[in-house]
Amino acid sequence: MTAGRRALAFAWRSLVRQPARATLGILGVAAVGALLFDMLLLSEGLVISMRGLLDRLDYDVRVTATDALPGTGPTIDGATGVAAAAAALPSVRSVTTLRIADAAFERGGLSTRGSLQGLGGTSTRRPWTLLRGQDVGGAGELVINEAGARQLGLGPGSSVTVRASCSDQREAAPPVAFRVAGVVAFPFDSPELVTAATTANSLAEACAGLGAEAADFLLVASKGDPTATVADIAALPFALRAFTNEQVIGRLEEGGFTYFRQISAVLTTVTVSFALLLITVLLTVSVNQRLGEIAALRALGFTRARASADIFAESALIVGLGGLLSLPLGVLLAEGLDRILKRMPGIPEQLHFFVFEPQALAVHGALLAATAVLAALYPMWIVARLPIAATLRNEVIS
Repeated sequence: MTAGRRALAFAWRSLVRQPARATLGILGVAAVGALLFDMLLLSEGLVISMRGLLDRLDYDVRVTATDALPGTGPTIDGATGVAAAAAALPSVRSVTTLRIADAAFERGGLSTRGSLQGLGGTSTRRPWTLLRGQDVGGAGELVINEAGARQLGLGPGSSVTVRASCSDQREAAPPVAFRVAGVVAFPFDSPELVTAATTANSLAEACAGLGAEAADFLLVASKGDPTATVADIAALPFALRAFTNEQVIGRLEEGGFTYFRQISAVLTTVTVSFALLLITVLLTVSVNQRLGEIAALRALGFTRARASADIFAESALIVGLGGLLSLPLGVLLAEGLDRILKRMPGIPEQLHFFVFEPQALAVHGALLAATAVLAALYPMWIVARLPIAATLRNEVIS
């Protein structure tokens, strides 16, 4: 049996002899490790989740009128001509214009407010998932999300009246009747937000022709190199701003996502410090209770290195067992915390705050390993400097 295995076997027997202390240490590390794991997931969770949402849309370039993020700046005037010019570029596969207007939806005495999207351009792919019914086909048709279908009692084939607000003024356009073609899921849907979509021409009709050639931004699918597509679009004579998905994510990271990363860093530091303190106290108390035993073992031939190795192995066992238990606890805790955070207004249903990634698991293991090492240093120092004769004499006298 190697020295390391002997040290682990001896440490295991020490833990078994004091089950209450061992259980307290393992459960403490499990609780702290679960919180640590969740904070590591939170650090990059929103970024990973947002990147996944953007990538699933099959559009890897967004085009806006200014440097503002898509949907937050002024509209692109003459969007039909801009889309046609962009679609003609050799690096572009398809272009979709997207315009978003506030709208009131009415049916049978029921009324609710939400948004109505109008899509145009050269792409036949839609940025939503069809749940039931059919996709938008002809004029006067729209698709609506589950929230709208539930609140208004709509389904495929139903009729709904739309009053669109298509300018900065508060006046709504005259009511327009639409036929519901299908019920869909939008990638950035909130659970209670009503969202519907139709063609760009039908939205222009609902807006009484106001801003018929405008779009909030363009969704562009490149032919494999979004960076080249951005450069080609920037060269067009329209004074536009184009962003790849990664650039959009980078802009978001500089904004609100930084807040969660800072929270993660602070709580990670606190949890690691607490774990270090907990294990150090437990090991120190254990060593102080066994000073006579340790001195006797030293007198029988145990070297300082061997006695210190036993303490280190005990720390490794407590942290290792607690760390393994912390992973399933962390997953359960992350699911609960994710549901709580997603109750905040305006959070898309498909966006998650806690997303697993292998790097988080690796960092989690590294931090716990460092905790095991640092927590064992002071108890090992006590054992290494233990005066054998004086300790045995005090043990006999006491």
